[in-house]
Amino acid sequence: MTAAKTELRTRARELRGEGKTYDEIVEVLGVSKSSVSLWVRDLPRPPRRTPVAEHVRMMAEARWGPRREEARLLRERTKTAAAAEIGSLEGRELFLLGVGLYWAEGSKSKSYRLKERAIFVNSDPGMISVYLAWLALLGVAPERLGFRVMIHESADVAGAERYWAGLVGVDVSALSKTTLKRHNPRTVRKNVGEGYRGCLVVDVRGSADLYRRIEGWWYGIVGAAREIELPIRT
Repeated sequence: MTAAKTELRTRARELRGEGKTYDEIVEVLGVSKSSVSLWVRDLPRPPRRTPVAEHVRMMAEARWGPRREEARLLRERTKTAAAAEIGSLEGRELFLLGVGLYWAEGSKSKSYRLKERAIFVNSDPGMISVYLAWLALLGVAPERLGFRVMIHESADVAGAERYWAGLVGVDVSALSKTTLKRHNPRTVRKNVGEGYRGCLVVDVRGSADLYRRIEGWWYGIVGAAREIELPIRT
């Protein structure tokens, strides 16, 4: 058993000792139910929830469930209406959006560490798609792009690699070696389960000139924003 699996097994047994069910342990650790069963099957079952406690839970769900659903529908209606307000993007709009997107999320050179290279890292597939559309607008050729996955070692690494490769339209074999983050069993992570795919790193090769232009574009946006006369609040 590898060190990572040993740590996961230890944490699974700790959670079982705290009275967690198999499903709850799976949600915390992001491992399969069969692994959890193998690791903790010799431990005593947690006490069953009493009928009174289950009744209280059901009563609370009957009261608050409809309200949560109403709130969820309201959120979805608001987001759908907001999305419709955007419409299509013009070239200049995408250009300015991409500059701000990179300066917020991309790698930046420091005075103490000069590294002029356009590198973008994000876990949001929408952000990756917008960034790639922006690079295409700038005329960056696809063959200049390098892709690499960053993910926790306890996650579905192969599944994440397939997902990101499919999103950016390359074969899995075209990805650079995946960066694995060591798992700390004492850390209760929320980014687990089927929806967790780590981050994708997009590296533009030979991008020193592009990086300098991005930095200049951003300074231009900042200067233009400072010149806008905003209404005085009373």
